[in-house]
Amino acid sequence: MRGLKLIERFKGTQVHALNPPDTTVVNSTGSSSTSSKLGNHRVKFIGSKLKSNKACSGSGAKTLLPFGLPRTDLLEPPIEPHLKSIQLVETLSNLYRRFETCSEPEKSLVCIEQYSVLSSLGDPKLLRRCLRAARQHAFDLHSKVVLSAWLRYERREDELDGVSPMDCSRFVLECPKAALVSGYDPNSIYDHCKCYQERSEFTQVSKGDEFLALEEDSDICFRVGNEDINCIRFKIAALSTPFKAMLYGSFTESKSYRIDFSQNDISVEGMRGVDLYSRTRRVDSLSPEIVLELLSFANRFCCEDMKSACDIHLASLVSCIEDALDLIEYGLEERANALIASCLQVLLRELPSSLYNPKVMKIFCSFEARERLASAGHASFLLYYFLSQVAMGDSMVSNATVMLLERLGECATEKWQKALALHQLGCVLLERKEYVSAQCCFEAASEAGHVYSLAGMARCRYKQGQQYSAYRLTSSLISEYKAVGWMYQERSLYNVGKDKIADLETATELDPTLPFPYKYRAVSKAEEKQTRAAISEIDRIIGFKLVPDCLELRAWFLMAIEDYGSALRDIRAVLTLDPSYKMFNEQVRGDILIEFLNYKVQLGSQADCWMQLYDRWSSVDDIGSLAVIHQMLVNDPGNSLLRFRQSLLLLRLNCQKAAMRCLRLARNHSSSEHEKLVYEGWILYDIGHREEALARAEKSISIQRSFEAFFLKSYTLADSSLDPESSSYVIQLLHEALRCPSDGLRKGQALNNLGTIYVDCGKLDQAATCYMNALEIKHTRAHQGLARVYFLTNQRKAAYNEMSKLIEKAHNNASAYEKRSEYCDRETAKNDLNMATKLDPLRTYPYRFRAAVLMDDQKETEAVEELSKAIAFKPDLQMLHLRAAFYESMGDTKSALCDCEAALCLEPNHMDTLDLYNRARDRAINPQEISQLQGKRIMESFHIELLTDPHRGKERTQRELLVNANRPYGIRCTLPHEKRFSLV
Repeated sequence: MRGLKLIERFKGTQVHALNPPDTTVVNSTGSSSTSSKLGNHRVKFIGSKLKSNKACSGSGAKTLLPFGLPRTDLLEPPIEPHLKSIQLVETLSNLYRRFETCSEPEKSLVCIEQYSVLSSLGDPKLLRRCLRAARQHAFDLHSKVVLSAWLRYERREDELDGVSPMDCSRFVLECPKAALVSGYDPNSIYDHCKCYQERSEFTQVSKGDEFLALEEDSDICFRVGNEDINCIRFKIAALSTPFKAMLYGSFTESKSYRIDFSQNDISVEGMRGVDLYSRTRRVDSLSPEIVLELLSFANRFCCEDMKSACDIHLASLVSCIEDALDLIEYGLEERANALIASCLQVLLRELPSSLYNPKVMKIFCSFEARERLASAGHASFLLYYFLSQVAMGDSMVSNATVMLLERLGECATEKWQKALALHQLGCVLLERKEYVSAQCCFEAASEAGHVYSLAGMARCRYKQGQQYSAYRLTSSLISEYKAVGWMYQERSLYNVGKDKIADLETATELDPTLPFPYKYRAVSKAEEKQTRAAISEIDRIIGFKLVPDCLELRAWFLMAIEDYGSALRDIRAVLTLDPSYKMFNEQVRGDILIEFLNYKVQLGSQADCWMQLYDRWSSVDDIGSLAVIHQMLVNDPGNSLLRFRQSLLLLRLNCQKAAMRCLRLARNHSSSEHEKLVYEGWILYDIGHREEALARAEKSISIQRSFEAFFLKSYTLADSSLDPESSSYVIQLLHEALRCPSDGLRKGQALNNLGTIYVDCGKLDQAATCYMNALEIKHTRAHQGLARVYFLTNQRKAAYNEMSKLIEKAHNNASAYEKRSEYCDRETAKNDLNMATKLDPLRTYPYRFRAAVLMDDQKETEAVEELSKAIAFKPDLQMLHLRAAFYESMGDTKSALCDCEAALCLEPNHMDTLDLYNRARDRAINPQEISQLQGKRIMESFHIELLTDPHRGKERTQRELLVNANRPYGIRCTLPHEKRFSLV
C-alpha cells in the first residue's frame, strides 16, 4: 500500500536536483547539453550585475544575492568516489588478517587495498601510513617507482619553492635512486637516504686502467663499412651464447680473423663501444647515443649483461621530463626495464603539473599506450590508481580523467579493484551528466560487490526521470542490509513530504557527520522565511565539521538578513579552506564577492585587525580568527607569520590539507633561513618525521635564537613519554622561548605548555603560576590547566568553576564541556558529556564514558551499543579497543578478535591492543580460561581497568575519572588521545 501511494505521489512533475528543467536536456545516450550562452557568459553577467547593484543607491540583501537564496530542489549530496564498506570493521579485520598471513610480495597490494577502503574516512595521516607500508613492502622497480612518487605527491612537495622533483628530502621511501634498486629491504622504513653522501654505484676505472685494457692483444677484427675494429675473440664470445657459438662453434666465423658486421645496424663508434664493454664491462665513458646503440645491439645478440649495464646507465641519465619523453620510447622498444622505470619516475614525480603536458598524457591515456606499457611490464593497477587519483583531484569531468579510469578498469584483476575502477568511473560520468553510461558503471561495480554503488545507480535513474525506481532501489538497500546514514540520506532525495524529513532525521541520527541533511533542513527553513532558524540548523554541523559549502550556505542566509559582517567572515573562512572556491552555485569567485561585501562593512587598519585577532583568538573563535587573518593577508600576502597562524588554526579545526598548504606557503614566503627551517620542521613533524623536525629546529636555533624554533623543539621532544631529565630540558627550552620576542598569543601558548610539564613533574605551584600568567594575557585555554591543578590539590569545586569560566568565554566549547565532566558528580558529568556530543559528535570520550558506566551497571548489551553507534560513523582506535575489551569480558572472543584486528589495521603498533589481541587468541584456543575470567570481570585495557578498591592509590594519569565509585568494581576511564601539549 505504501508503494502504491508513493507511485501516485510521484506522478507529478520531475524534480531536478541540480539544474532547473530548462537548462539541461538528457539525450538518448545519457549525455547532456547545456545552453552555451548560459555557460559562456555567466561569470561576465554576474560581474556586471554585481557592479550595477553596487552603483545603485538602494541597499539590502537583494543587492548581493543576484540569484536569490538556495532552493531545496537544487540540493543533493555527491556520490563519493571511494569504496564505502557497509561493514567497515569486518572489512578492516579481514585486511589485517590477510596482511599478517600473505606472502611478502602480496603485502604491498594489501596495503593499497587498505588505502582504498580507508579513503572514505578522509584521514591524510592514516592514508599516508598505508602508502608508506605499501612502499616498504614493494619488491619490483615499477611498484617502488609509483609508490615513492605517490608519497611525494601526498606531501605536495611541488608546492615548495626551490625543491626539485627528484629531491627525496633524505627519506629513503621517497628516494628516486632507492626506488630503482630492485628487491625488498625490511629495514628501509627506518633508514635515511644516502643521496647526500658522496658515493658511487660502481668502482671507478682509471684512465690508465682503461688504456691498458685497450692495449691487450687483439685476435679478431670486426669490419663496419670501411673501418676495422680490433677485438679480443674470447671476450666478445663471453658477451652471449650466440657470439660464443659464432666465434667458437661450427660457423665459418670461428676460423675467420676479419668478420663483416656492416649489415648488423651498428655504427663504427657503436662497435668500438662493444669492444670497450667486452674489455672493461663498463659503458659510463660512452655517450648516451652510443649506449642506446649498444642497448639495441645487446637485444639483437642476447647480450644480457651488456643490456643490463646499458639499461642502468641510461636510467641514471634521466633527470627531466624532456629526457623522459625522449628515452621512454627507446626503453619501450628495447624492453629496458630500468630505463622505463626511470622515465616513468620522472613523469610521475612531476605530477600534477605533468597532467597538462599532452605528450605525457599520450603515454598513459589511450588503450594503445597502456598496451605498450603492459608489454614492457609497466602497466599496472597501481600506476593507473595513482594517475586517476591525481586526475580526479584536478578535474572530475576532464577527458583525461575518464580515459585514465578506463585504463584503471582494464588493469583491474581482483574484485575490489574492478569495483573501485567502475565506481569511480561512474562518479565521473555522473558529474559529466552521462547518466546512462554512469548507471552501467555503477551497476557493474555493485555486481563486483560494492553495495554503495547502488546509491549511484539510484541517482542515475533519478536523473533520467525514474524517481520511483530510485526510491524502490534505496528502500531495498535499507531492508536488505544493516542501515547506515548514507542509505537514508540517499532515499530522502526520492521521498516526499514528511517521509523525506523523517529519512533526513534518521540519516543524521545514524551518521551526524553527513552535511546534506543539515543543509536541506536549513534551506527548507529559509524557504519558510525562518532564516534565523536556518542559520541555527547549519550552525550544528559547522560547530564540529568545517565544510566550505556549509559555510557558504550560512553566508547566503546572513546576507539575506543583512548581517554582512558575519557573511564576510564566513566567505573569508571559505577562501582560507579553498582559495579557488566559487560562490552562487560556482558562478562567482569568492574574492569578487568579498570586494562587493567590503562596501557594506567598515574595514579597519592592519593594527585594528591585530586587535580583532587577539580578541577572537582569546575567545576561541576559530572561524572568526581565520577571517581576520585572511583579511590581513590581503593587505600583506607575503607575511609568513600570518600563514603560520592560519595553519595552526586549521590544524585545530581538523582541516589538515588546508593547514599544510598554509604551512608550505609560510615556508615559501619566509624572509630568512632560520624562519624557513622552523616551518620545514613543522611540515616534517606533521608527516611523522620527528627526528628531522628536531634537526631543523636545532639548525634554526644555531642560526638565530627565536621563539618559534625553541617552541618547535620543545613540542617535538614533549610529544613522547618524558622522564624527569627530559622534562627538565623541555622546561628549559620553553623558558628560552619565552625570553625571545613574540606576541601574547604565542607566549600564552608557551606558558600553557610549560604549566602542563610542571603538572607532569608534580610541581603544581609553578604550574598554577604559568596558567595564571597565561590568563593575564588572555590565553583562555589556560583555564583548563588551572582547573587540573585545583583538582590535583583536592579543590574539586574550584576546578569545576574554572572550567565553567572556559565554557562561558569559549566560542567553541565542546571540549570544555567534556573536560569539565571530570570535576563533577556522575549525573552532572553525564549531562556535560551529552552536551559535548551534541556540540561535537566526533569527540569519542563521551561515548566511551557512557559505555563504561553502562558496563559498570552490568548493562553489557547497552554498553556495546553505545560504542557501536559511534563506531558506525567513526571507527576510532580507542573505541574499537574498548569494545574489544567489553566483548572479551562478555566471553565473545570472536567479536573481540574482530575489533582488535580492525584497530590494528588502523594502528599496527598499538601495544595495548596487541596485548589484548594476543590474549583473546590464546583464550580462543583455550576456551576454559574465558569462563574463569568472566566471573572476575577483569578488563585490562588502555581505556579501562576494574579496581577492587576504586579509592586506592593516587591519581596516576592526567586524564582519569573514577566512575561509579560506590560500586565494588569501579571503572576508571582515561583520555589517552589528548596531547600533553597543544599548538594553539
